[in-house]
Amino acid sequence: MARVVFAPLLSEFIDTFGIGEATAGLLVTLVWVGSAAPRLPVGWLLTRVPRHYVVLAAGAVLTLASTFASLAPGIDVLMVAAVGMGLASGVYFIAGNPLVSELFPETVGRVMGIHGTASQLAAVAAAPFVTVALGLGIAAVEGWRAVFAIIAVAAAIVTAVLFVTARGADLPEAGADDRDLLGAARTEWRTVLTGVLILGVAGFVWQGVFNFYELYMLDKGLAPAVARNALTVVFAAGVPAFLVSGRLADRLPHVPYLLGVLGAFIACLFALVTTTGLVPLLAVSALTGYVIHSLFPAMDTYLLDTLPDATRGSAYAVYSASMMIVQAAGSSVVGALRGAGFAYDVVFGTAAAGLVVLLVGLLAAQRASWLPE
Repeated sequence: MARVVFAPLLSEFIDTFGIGEATAGLLVTLVWVGSAAPRLPVGWLLTRVPRHYVVLAAGAVLTLASTFASLAPGIDVLMVAAVGMGLASGVYFIAGNPLVSELFPETVGRVMGIHGTASQLAAVAAAPFVTVALGLGIAAVEGWRAVFAIIAVAAAIVTAVLFVTARGADLPEAGADDRDLLGAARTEWRTVLTGVLILGVAGFVWQGVFNFYELYMLDKGLAPAVARNALTVVFAAGVPAFLVSGRLADRLPHVPYLLGVLGAFIACLFALVTTTGLVPLLAVSALTGYVIHSLFPAMDTYLLDTLPDATRGSAYAVYSASMMIVQAAGSSVVGALRGAGFAYDVVFGTAAAGLVVLLVGLLAAQRASWLPE
C-alpha cells in the first residue's frame, strides 16, 4: 500500500499544492528511489542480522514515515515522507522475500505467489481506499491526510503482531552461510543481470504507466471516478496472476516463461495505446494488469529457486537494488515528457517499442546459452 497509494492521489496533490505533472511524477519516483536505496545496505545487514529483525524494523519505519506524510504542510515535506515510505517497502522486501522462500523451500513459486497476492490485495484496495478517505474529509486535503494516518496506524498494529508471532516461531537458518555480499554478486552475476534486464526495464515502463494511469484514463475520455478506479481493475487482475503465475513458475522452464510474459506485456502496451471507449479500455486494463503482475512472482521464483543458500540473500539484494534503481525513474521520465508536450499514447507506444528491442536481445542471449537456468 505504501508504494502504490501515491498514484491515485496524484490529482489531489496537483490541486492541493498547485504542482504540475512533472513534479507529481517526481514525487512518485521518490517513493521508488526510497525503495531502491536501502536494498544493498540491507543486503549487507542480512549477512549479520536475522531476516525477521529487519522486517520488524521496516514496520517501524513505515509507521513513522506515514505519520510524517499525514502531517506534511507542503510538497517538499511530503516528498521526504514519500522517500521514507519507499524506504520501508525496500527494507521489507529484501528481507521478507528470502525469508518466505526459506520457510517453504520445496514450493518457492507457490509461496511467492501467495506472498505476492497479499501485497497485491493492498494494491487493489488502494484506489477504493483513497476514494472513501477523500469522501470522509470535509475538504480534499483532509481526505488525503486521513489516507496516510490510517496507513500509519495499520503499520503499527501489524508490526506489533509480527513481533509477538516471530518470538514463538521456528525460523529457518538456510542463510547462515551467506556472509559475503560482494562475493555473492560476483559469483551469481549472470543470474542477477538477467533479472535486472527483464524486470528492471519492464518495471521502468510499468512505473510510468501505472503511476499516471488515472490521468491517462482521463486523457482517454473516461469520467474522473471511473478513471481513478480503472487502476483498481489493473491491480485486481493481478491477484489471480500472482497465484497462477507462481504455480506456473514451479512447473515451467524459468527463462522461457519469463520471456513469454515479457512478450505478452509488450502486446498489452500496444493494445492500450490503440484502444478507446470505456468497455474496451477496462478490458485491456484487466489484461495488462494480469500480465505484468504475472512477471513479478515468476522473477522472484527464478531468482530464489536458482540462487543457492550460501548466496541467496546477498545476491537477491544486489539484484533488487539494481532493478529498483533502473525502474524508479520511470515516473519522472513520463512526467517530464508530458511536461514537454508529448501525448501519453506516444510516450507509452515508444516505450513498448523499446521493450521489443530488449526482448529480441534476450531471445538471442537465450539461444546462445548466456542466460542461466
